[in-house]
Amino acid sequence: MPPSEGETVPDFASLLCDGETFRSTPLSDALGARGGVVVCTGFAFSAIARNWWKRFVRAGWDEFDGVPVLGVSRDGPYAQNEFLRWLDRPDFRFFADVNGDVSEAFDLLGERSHMANVSTPWRSAFVLDPDREIQYAFVADDWISPLPVADIGTAVADL
Repeated sequence: MPPSEGETVPDFASLLCDGETFRSTPLSDALGARGGVVVCTGFAFSAIARNWWKRFVRAGWDEFDGVPVLGVSRDGPYAQNEFLRWLDRPDFRFFADVNGDVSEAFDLLGERSHMANVSTPWRSAFVLDPDREIQYAFVADDWISPLPVADIGTAVADL
């Protein structure tokens, strides 16, 4: 069962990409002074991810003060960095979850029936305080639902 509000997420470590470099980084070190938003998506250059992340830019998520937006995707660090360059938002960063360890820690991995031997995280977002406690959680129950951008923005403002 994916974590819910009030729970503390594990302090995983994975390669954190910034558009140019990548370095193994614990989640606790990637969070800002007020916390962070963790957004899980299947693959960086999927049509859904491209649509979502452009929507986050339009919503002003790159301007959260002390609250970084951290993507999690099954792509490797080179693809993650290329996606961040395409997005042209140096304030967003992505964890490369190649083996699915991060998604598994959040209990989000789902088998994709139309993709042989492939599992991806359910599309989801978690607003965390600086201690990794979930203040807001959303996990889609299908593969295409958009995130509730306004609700997430409100949860960030309440940090």
